[in-house]
Amino acid sequence: MYRVQIYDEQTTGMHWQLQKVAARHGRRYYETGERMPVSIFLGGDPVFPFAATAPLPDGLDEFLLAGYLRKQSIKMVSCETNDLMVPASADFVIEGYIDPKEPLRDEGPFGDHTGYYTLPEPYPVFHVTAITHREDAVYPATIVGIPPMEDFYMGKASLQLFLPVFRMNFPEIMDIALPAEGVFHNLVFVSIKKTYPMQAYKIMHGLWGMGQMMFAKYIVVVDEDVNVHNTSEVLFRLCANTEPRRDAMFTRGPSDVLDHATDLMGVGSKLGFDATRKLAGEGFQREWPPLIKMEDAVRKSVNAILEREGG
Repeated sequence: MYRVQIYDEQTTGMHWQLQKVAARHGRRYYETGERMPVSIFLGGDPVFPFAATAPLPDGLDEFLLAGYLRKQSIKMVSCETNDLMVPASADFVIEGYIDPKEPLRDEGPFGDHTGYYTLPEPYPVFHVTAITHREDAVYPATIVGIPPMEDFYMGKASLQLFLPVFRMNFPEIMDIALPAEGVFHNLVFVSIKKTYPMQAYKIMHGLWGMGQMMFAKYIVVVDEDVNVHNTSEVLFRLCANTEPRRDAMFTRGPSDVLDHATDLMGVGSKLGFDATRKLAGEGFQREWPPLIKMEDAVRKSVNAILEREGG
């Protein structure tokens, strides 16, 4: 799923970001100078935008995920002016091409999910050769802006669906949350079942090496008893369980090209926090204190009083 900004009746921008799959496909055509056929489809089964934004492993077709979720194959049809195929249920199909010999053109500013108008940057030009649509076609749209907006809930659903994939690589992961304030990947909370020293750092490095998690600016790792979907609970552990010099780690890596705060587009730094209980093997020589917790007998007694008094 990429944005296209209309220039005129027959051209748009093609905002495929530097690290995205479409940009890699495009580079093959730019290497040969051959025109790249492109088709854009809108609407159809609501599962399509979900599949398009899902963090699938590289090379896995999104239509396979859509078919898996629907428990039936996705019917595809041929386009009118190129050899590509699109879902038969699409509401609109915009066919065209990108000419690698043509100079790039500024695309933007664009109100994006970051909550800011992203600055103009040069991108390929998409030339329209045909537009087809269904009768009574519905034009789908989502509202983006300062979070939380509609796209946040789509991202949250994708994360829950693909949590088992993360666990295949990192079985110690208990849960992951992407708070709305982090606009998907700027802020990541992850809880783990910690069993050995420096395990939190292993998770940080591992996540930064997985797909779009490479864009994560901040990763906070907490213990398994923390509800990562409760931001207040995570921040309490971050403040209580960390010594900044010891438990914070800076590193560098790719950044989202939509991030206006970086010095250079697509290049930035990362900050990880180990907010787990510290072990002796991590150089912690003191006794770790227990968390204040009401005893079961006291809890039952209080509940009984509240029930008796109608509380």
